[in-house]
Amino acid sequence: MEFQEVVRKRKMVRSFEDRPVPHDVVERMLTNAQKAPSAGFSQGWGFLVLEGKEETARYFDALWPRERRAEFGWPDFFNAPVLIVCLSNKMEYLRRYAEADKGWTDMSESHWPVPYWDIDTGMAALLVLLTAVDAGLGAVFFGVFDQAKLRAAYDIPDEYTAVGTIAVGYAKPQDRLSPSLRRGHRPAADVVRRGRWS
Repeated sequence: MEFQEVVRKRKMVRSFEDRPVPHDVVERMLTNAQKAPSAGFSQGWGFLVLEGKEETARYFDALWPRERRAEFGWPDFFNAPVLIVCLSNKMEYLRRYAEADKGWTDMSESHWPVPYWDIDTGMAALLVLLTAVDAGLGAVFFGVFDQAKLRAAYDIPDEYTAVGTIAVGYAKPQDRLSPSLRRGHRPAADVVRRGRWS
């Protein structure tokens, strides 16, 4: 698929068919995620990959109570055969920038104007989303609202923070659109400035 077509087709899919994703496609998504840019080539990300109904059901049982699922409105969301939890590791960045070639002598977080560890992990997540589209799949990125439960369920070290989870699978043809899309895209004139802001 041409790149512009991948970008055009990218959307958040919340209804999945109950069928597996080929393992080689999962591996391609993960390989592409690791091509994301990272400050100082710190690569302070981690990916917890859950493949198959048994593994994804364990995730949903741990983090999505049954009553919350009923209120969600997309029951086929829970058919997703692949979940990729995208995690950032701030300490990888702090340690990397305390190395001799970076010039900082301490690991103070105050050097960082924004949390690049989360930004870089978000860029890796976008590469997963785009690779899914390129492979003819649907995907959705969603938040992890209980970091402690996730860590406990999967023995994730405290150094890692889940930036979000990506559900991947074959989109159901009747996937209904999010009501948020009624807002439409903001016009380019509202978001793009050239030369100066005003």
